[in-house]
Amino acid sequence: MKNLWIAVLLVFIPAILKAQDRSGRSEEIESYKIAYLTQKLDLSPTEAKVFWPIYNEWQKELRGLWSERNKNVISHRKTDEIESLSDNEIHALITNEINYKQRNLNIEKKYYSKLKSSLPLKVVGKYYRAQETFKKELLNRFGRGRNNAGNK
Repeated sequence: MKNLWIAVLLVFIPAILKAQDRSGRSEEIESYKIAYLTQKLDLSPTEAKVFWPIYNEWQKELRGLWSERNKNVISHRKTDEIESLSDNEIHALITNEINYKQRNLNIEKKYYSKLKSSLPLKVVGKYYRAQETFKKELLNRFGRGRNNAGNK
């Protein structure tokens, strides 16, 4: 069940971040993430000078991809809307989703390569581990917020 929640979070994190942006929470989430990564990675000053520019470039590229994806995905379509689409339009939406996933993977590989060629592999490993634990922390944080709101 825990893996299901993580998978759901991974699928919806771009939409969550976009929705949070409207209420000003995107900046809060990003600040929380930076603080979290800073603590978990415990980078030396030299490592930090290398890591943060790569990380910022990576996030900028991902935000652009997420923004583009949100305009062209089938998962955000309502069932009745899908019913009114032609087979060619549905095919295009699904193909866009597959292409998005491939482009996301290509970005992941690109920045993994940049990180591992610039930093010790143990630091890179700590980053990937921190990314996973951050997703869990974010889910817990927002899950608690929903539960607390329901108890008021």
